[in-house]
Order: sequence, then C-alpha cells, then structure tokens
Amino acid sequence: MTDYGRAFAKWREAAGDHWPAYTRHPFVQGLADGSLPRQAFLGYLTQDYLFLIHFARAWALAVTKAETPEEMRLAAATVSALVNDEIRLHIDTCARAGLTEADLRTAEEAPANLAYTRYVLDAGHSGDLLDLLAALAPCVLGYGEIGARLSREATSDTYAEWIGTYAADDYQALCRDVGQLIDGAVARRIGPDPEQTPRWPALCRHFTKATKLEAGFWEMGLAE
Repeated sequence: MTDYGRAFAKWREAAGDHWPAYTRHPFVQGLADGSLPRQAFLGYLTQDYLFLIHFARAWALAVTKAETPEEMRLAAATVSALVNDEIRLHIDTCARAGLTEADLRTAEEAPANLAYTRYVLDAGHSGDLLDLLAALAPCVLGYGEIGARLSREATSDTYAEWIGTYAADDYQALCRDVGQLIDGAVARRIGPDPEQTPRWPALCRHFTKATKLEAGFWEMGLAE
C-alpha cells in the first residue's frame, strides 16, 4: 500500500468500497493485462486531456487559497507537472494514433468529465484549501497508487508507457509532496486531531465524492 501521508490514508479508509471500485476498476485491470481496447484508451485519453486542463486550473486555484509560501510552492509544482508532463503524455500518445492536439482541444466534453471537473472547481471556489485538496486528492494520489501497483502486477506491456508515467520516481515523489501538503494544511487549519473536529466529515465526503466520480470516469472510458 502506498504511503502518501496520514490524511490521505484516513480519507481512503473513509471512502470504503468506493476506493477499490476506483483503483481496481475493470478499466484499470484492462491496462494491467492489455485487454483494454485501444479505442477505449484513446477515447479516455482525449477526455483526460480536457480533464487535465481543468484540473491544472484547480491546482492553480490552490495557489491562491494557500496561506504559506511552502503551500504555494507545492501547489505550483503540481500545476507544472500537469501541464508539462501529464498533458504532454496525452498529446504524444494520441499523436502516434493520428490525433492532433487540435483534435484533443476541440473534442466535446463528456457528461462524466463535466460532472467531475466542475465538482472539484466548485469545492475550491466555495471552500478553502482543505476542501479543494480533499476533492483533488483521489486523482493525483489514486493514479500514484494505481501506477505503483501496476508496475508490479502488469502482465502486458501494451500500456507500459501509461503505467510507467505514474509509477515513475518523479510522479511518486510528487504524490509524497502532495500528501505532505495535505497533512500540513490539515494541521495548520484544524489542528493535530482533525478527526475530532466538525470539519473532518465534510472533507471525507469531498474525497469520497471525487473517488466515485473517478470511477465514473473509467466507466466513460469503457463506453468508448
């Protein structure tokens, strides 16, 4: 089990069965054994490109919600990783299949994509940094957990590039940094015993809702 900090472990536990429904979804298993149809993968990448645009904006919002320079640095580093690394992976992979960046940029957002990205952005605009981080965490840290596991368990190299991106040392380091950001934000805003505060259940709900929306994103991919 990946260790990305105390708050993440508690939120993952609070999500119950929704967490494995996301991280061990049939789409993910198809990545592991190579059985995922290529068309489904490309459809997912197209939607995920659009998702990452909004996700980067949400992390940029985290910079404005931050209270310390260190929080700002960690949030800004995540924006950089999204824009310069993850989005580039999507562009390069789709280009090899004949899809240009213009094709990705002009694709129509699927309802599952709209629901997820707008939920995260609304959590950030209507709440503080903690509300935003709870909604952001399932994507960043969930992909880290998935990548680390599939790097050990994958039985096919069909999707090795995708798996390698999220299993790579730099992405795993990013996940640990985000976990540190979350733990620091929790301690700074609601103290050393967060589970005893009235804020904690709402943060767990944000995390669980975003986890369910992540599973819906995989379902959207399979529908392609």
